[in-house]
Order: sequence, then C-alpha cells, then structure tokens
Amino acid sequence: MAQLYVRDVPMLCPPGQAEADLLQVLWCPFDHLAHPETALFWRSADTVTDILDTPPEPPAIQFPGYLPEPCLLAPEQITEYPNIMELGKGLQQQLEDWRRWQEAGAVLGSSDTPYPLDSSDRPYSKDFYNEFYTGRLSVAPGWKVGGWTRWDLTDPRPRLCPSCGTEMDPLLTIASEEWNSNYPDWIPHEDRARSLSSTTHPEPHNPTMLGLAGGYGLQLHVCPVSPDHPHIELIQ
Repeated sequence: MAQLYVRDVPMLCPPGQAEADLLQVLWCPFDHLAHPETALFWRSADTVTDILDTPPEPPAIQFPGYLPEPCLLAPEQITEYPNIMELGKGLQQQLEDWRRWQEAGAVLGSSDTPYPLDSSDRPYSKDFYNEFYTGRLSVAPGWKVGGWTRWDLTDPRPRLCPSCGTEMDPLLTIASEEWNSNYPDWIPHEDRARSLSSTTHPEPHNPTMLGLAGGYGLQLHVCPVSPDHPHIELIQ
C-alpha cells in the first residue's frame, strides 16, 4: 500500500531498529470495524532484491476507494503546529489578539471570513481566529510522516501503547485528500497550476484516489519503546 525509504523521508525513524531504512505498510482492503486493518514491516533496503515491476492487486476489494492508485513520492518538509484543541488556554487567548498576528505579518486572504467585532485587540470573532490558525498554521492536510495528530471527529485523547502504556508517536497519516480548497495556503504550487479537468490528473487533490471513512484520514501511531509493540490506528 505504501513503501517509504529513510533516504527520501529522513524523519522516518524506525522504533528501536537503527539498521532499518525501509517501511512497508500493507492493509486489508475490507472494513475491520471502522477502517482497513494495517500491518507495518520495517526492513533493510539492502535485503530487498526481488523487486516486482508491477505491484500485485488484491483479488477483491470492499470499496473502490480502498485501492490506491500507484504514484511516486515528492517529499517536502514543512512546519506545522498542534491542533488548537491541544493548546493551553493561555495560548488560545493569545491567538485571539489580532495585534500579534499583524506583528507576525499576517494578511487576510480572499478565503478569510473576518466576522468583525467592536474591539481593538480582538476585532474578529473567536471562530475566525480558530479558522485562521487552523487554515494557516495548524495540522497540515495530506499524507505525512510524523507531525501533529489531527483531531476532527473527536477531541484529543491519549494514545497509549497497549503493551506498556507509553504515549505513542504519530508515524504515518494516510489521507483521503492531499489538500482542501477551503485552505489554499496548503495547496502545493504545482497543484495550483493544474486544471481540475486534466486527463492525467483528474483529481489533483487526491492523486491516490483513496476514500476512507467518508473522506477522513487513517493515522498510524507507534510505540517509541519497541517495534514489537502493536501500533494503533486512528480515524480522524
């Protein structure tokens, strides 16, 4: 389903296995409770010698959106910040001070809806500041390695290892779309130039053509203590 090399994604860290430089992610294209069931394999690329020219396809799938279209990676390192629900009350209040945004060089775009209020330090509504932070700085959309956890369907909750109780780390986000036109700042420059009617890229926002859980993403978390501990899956 996905094959990632450390040479392409340096932040890809195999838990407890410094010699592993290849992550292979497989899944069953059928629903198991609420989403496809995944399996992780950390390997050394030097041991992978029998490489197939064409990836095999499963004999049956439950939904068309569970079989990804083959595509190549174009990794890009970006900076993102936690979901606003993971910020303390003090930081949330600072986000509502428009003067801080102005000092940082923030400018309203055509997609921003200001909802004006009569206040010098908070001229816009709280919903505006939440959306502004989410759309410009917070958790990035699309497939990603590491980063911050997305929270859309539920409020943040602990992700503890079933074996040892350690807080687990985000490993991989498998997304139903790479970007959303509601947040244009996250759209890659090459995708902005493509036409949505393109025959080679009919859906630039979803090159893998995946559709999970009504358009949400599947996030995999791993235990930093041992690769032998089971990973957990989170739909958000």
